[in-house]
Amino acid sequence: MRSDGDSWSIVDSVGLTALAVAAFRAVESDEQDALVRDDFAPWFVAAAGEHHFTELLADSSALKDMPFVGYMGVRTKFFDDFFLSAAASGVRQAVIIAAGLDARAYRLEWPPDTTVFEVDQPKVLEFKGKVLAEHEARPKADRRPVAVDLRDDWPAALEAAGFDRAKPVAWSIEGLLPYLPGAAHDALFSRIDELSTPGSQLAVDNFGDSSTIQRFNAMRDKFMDKSLFGGHDPFGDLDVSELFYADERTDPPGWLSERGWSVQGATSLELADKYDRPFPEFPEEFDDLATQKVWLTAAK
Repeated sequence: MRSDGDSWSIVDSVGLTALAVAAFRAVESDEQDALVRDDFAPWFVAAAGEHHFTELLADSSALKDMPFVGYMGVRTKFFDDFFLSAAASGVRQAVIIAAGLDARAYRLEWPPDTTVFEVDQPKVLEFKGKVLAEHEARPKADRRPVAVDLRDDWPAALEAAGFDRAKPVAWSIEGLLPYLPGAAHDALFSRIDELSTPGSQLAVDNFGDSSTIQRFNAMRDKFMDKSLFGGHDPFGDLDVSELFYADERTDPPGWLSERGWSVQGATSLELADKYDRPFPEFPEEFDDLATQKVWLTAAK
């Protein structure tokens, strides 16, 4: 269960979800019709040594009938395309909020003079940096880790790392929002707005309001009891719903629009269709929830 000021490494609590995402990206990368390729993800899974995810990479057949690998391909592709589009428009600062084991600074073809800031918990970034150094990986941009808790004064840490608020920036908020308390959720968007000069861009997978989070938790309890996915939970023994906050929070698309951002959105089902990666058939409740999760891009 979560608590105020809690922290984590890569093999516990919220950190373990970052490891799970890396494992799912690694499996997606091996698919014949993979939407993305992440050759770095297996390094992190192997270095962490967490048994469930190392076994998953050794034999991913248990995931074949689950939506999570295909979903992770769609999600990763969405944010890859966002950053490449922002870079093509001339943006040379990128900030990856809650970067986890994201390897975009190494995977994507960034234009010269691009700086990629990775904001996350100190232990997570320490683990990540160690693994990348052991493999002598070289980023394709000026990568700058920013070790700070998002519930703290992360803008100060970001600026100390060289972020220039006078220049446009591309922000990503990927797979994060349910893990933030409502106050931190709202402060995140306020700070991004304050730090964004005209020409800045933002991409978010918006999980929805507090009621949507509560519905997800209820459905996980109902369907993740071995009946829907052949007796397998892709997260192993980790109950991700126990890491979520379901308190009140602002509605990001409405909030951004009120402050002058131009916002566009697509549902999970629409995005899957766009990338020709349809989700398997699931109970109607899942389809309904998928329409509530909206993928946003915004420009200031």
